[in-house]
Amino acid sequence: MATLAASITRAEIRPSDELSPDRLPPEFFTFTPDEYWLEPKDSYWMSFSNWVIRQEHTQSRRVQALGAWADRTLSGNPRAAPNNASYLRLGLATESRTGELFDFDPEARFKLDLPTAEEKLRVVVESESDDLIPLDERRRDRQLTSDERTDTDPTGALSYLTEITDAINLSNDVGARLRFPPDAFWRATARGRWNLAGWKLSARQRVYYFHQDGWGASTWLGFGKDVGDGWTFLASSEAVWQHDDRHFEVAQIFDFHKRLNNRSELNPRFGVLGDSEPNWRHESIFADVTWRYRLYHDWLYAEVIPSIEFERENDFKEDTSLLLRVEMFFSGNVLRD
Repeated sequence: MATLAASITRAEIRPSDELSPDRLPPEFFTFTPDEYWLEPKDSYWMSFSNWVIRQEHTQSRRVQALGAWADRTLSGNPRAAPNNASYLRLGLATESRTGELFDFDPEARFKLDLPTAEEKLRVVVESESDDLIPLDERRRDRQLTSDERTDTDPTGALSYLTEITDAINLSNDVGARLRFPPDAFWRATARGRWNLAGWKLSARQRVYYFHQDGWGASTWLGFGKDVGDGWTFLASSEAVWQHDDRHFEVAQIFDFHKRLNNRSELNPRFGVLGDSEPNWRHESIFADVTWRYRLYHDWLYAEVIPSIEFERENDFKEDTSLLLRVEMFFSGNVLRD
């Protein structure tokens, strides 16, 4: 009976009662208890933040609806696949480099990812293609603002997915750069994941052909491991071969990551980038730390990225920078009708 009474007592005490303003101690508040019941004051910041929140709700639904409509249209199926990964990413970044002041730069990227009714077939439209971006730029992408990145054209591709084994899968893409005249391309990508004595091994091999830029290939290999206290470590090596230019680009990156809490994460990195022309040599050495903070729900983020770089073309003199970025994600999970 005592156990039953204790269970009933605990059930009657709701968490909402325990956390009501009347029960919380005065030191919990950053204002006086009487101010709790006051109406919020209208301000420019409140109006602006409410407008941003409304835009996220509105634009996310539009992105979701566009993905569902395109998926149904292309597949001929009245139902949209549930694993649509379409998104629109908008941001505002400002960077200060050695001897330069902060300069604001807007950013925008998008992806229209359409899993058609056939599980192995996808239609993907992206704002840019990694294959045509220099390797050193890809590996330092988060350090750069929009005007520092290579201009690329949006691409559209039909991708066919094949699962070779439980650990290896293959994709073949046929598409074009969306410009006039279009630049057709083909690429094949093999990916694999294995567990080796506590380490996680990941590998990717890609071969591609662009009508205007010719053949190319890239190889990526990564070893990852949990190193304790919430930290993970990843050592990755990558080589890219440009057939028309007859040279390799190579990168070796050491990457650490820790989720500090449910809002923020820390990502220190150290990397060496090199080239095979005119001979094998390192071209730059860099180190950066990304602190990423979730400002609101799961779609509004802020980043602070201090970095330092030593480039051969600058006689390996240090070049420091500090980048601040605010980013919004407009996306949605496409559910079955």
